Amino acid sequence: MNWTLILAEEAGGLFDLDATLPLMAIQFIVLAVVLNAILYKPLGNAIDGRNDYVRSNLTDAKERLAQAEKVAKQYEQDLAETRRQAQAVVAAAQAEAQKIAAEQLAVAQQEAQVQREQAQQELDAQKASALQTLGQQVDGLSQQLLDKLLATAA
Repeated sequence: MNWTLILAEEAGGLFDLDATLPLMAIQFIVLAVVLNAILYKPLGNAIDGRNDYVRSNLTDAKERLAQAEKVAKQYEQDLAETRRQAQAVVAAAQAEAQKIAAEQLAVAQQEAQVQREQAQQELDAQKASALQTLGQQVDGLSQQLLDKLLATAA
């Protein structure tokens, strides 16, 4: 057998521990450090900045939504209160209108009663006047009739 060939194969094997392995490890570490400094840190910072921006906008949006809901709820309460007040005003106005109508109706009924009584008094006065006039005419006619009767009898 060829021992030189076997020794040559052993010397150039896969795991040869000469200065190449530490040099490759150092190159890998330097490459990792350079990539970290040049690419990964700025990219990480950009991602973190974007994440902070999104998180702050999301927090701000939640606060604005909560504030908008609070304002909407307050407006709904104010609207309900205003509606209750409007209904109370309408009810008071209706009650006032009914009161005024009842008062006016009572005044009109009193005026009608007064006019009826005045008309009745006028009718009574005219009746009395007519009866008095009629009584005088009856007396006058009776006197004439009596005078004629006495004149024909005498």
